[in-house]
This record gives sequence, structure tokens and C-alpha cells, in this order.
Amino acid sequence: MKRIIATENAPQAIGPYSQAVEVNGTLYISGQVPLDPASMKVVEGGIKEQTEQVMKNIGAILDAAGYSFADVVKSTCLLSDMADFKAMNEVYGSRYTENPPARAAFAVKELPLGVMVEIETVAVK
Repeated sequence: MKRIIATENAPQAIGPYSQAVEVNGTLYISGQVPLDPASMKVVEGGIKEQTEQVMKNIGAILDAAGYSFADVVKSTCLLSDMADFKAMNEVYGSRYTENPPARAAFAVKELPLGVMVEIETVAVK
């Protein structure tokens, strides 16, 4: 059975997609960008601040669905500039200090709203 996850503690979808969808104990979180859910504006600062907001948004969605970062099994990180990889990785890694998930990281030509980072996440119970 498919369950749509929506929380006001993460940015509302800016297109025809759900914040997350749960199917058979697997949670698929749409790519999160560094939008402040209260203002729906990109947070100020550089890659560290943007990654921190992305991880907060992911955490809010995980929580709303009854999951935690410990349940995450796969992440895909999209960066507008691979030179930001190290700084992004420091913030990202702070959420996965033990048994980190599988992950891919790519530099892409550009991201929605001109942000520096977008991260999609899969978690399993």
C-alpha cells in the first residue's frame, strides 16, 4: 500500500511530486533543496549552510514518517560544483556517524532555484 508523507516541517513540494512516499516499509524521500520550510526561501550562506538545511528537511520528513537517519540505506547527493564535495560531506557525515548508507554524489549543470545541493534519500524499516 502506498502512503504519501507530508509535513509542514519541511518545504512544501514546488512541483508535481510528494515530499515522500512509503511503500512496503520503504520510504522514498524526494530530492530536498535548502529551502526554509517557514519562508520557502533558500537559506543564506554557502554549501555548509545549504547542506545543513537539506539535512534538517530530510530529518523532518523521516520523523513525520516514523523513521530516523539510522533507517537510511541510500542517498544521492547532487552538487552544482564538485569543489563543494568536501564541505558538503562534513555536514552530511555528521548525521551518519555509524553504519552510513550507500551513496552516490554527482556534479550537475544546475539545480532547482539555483541552489548548491540537493539530496534524495531512501530509508527502510
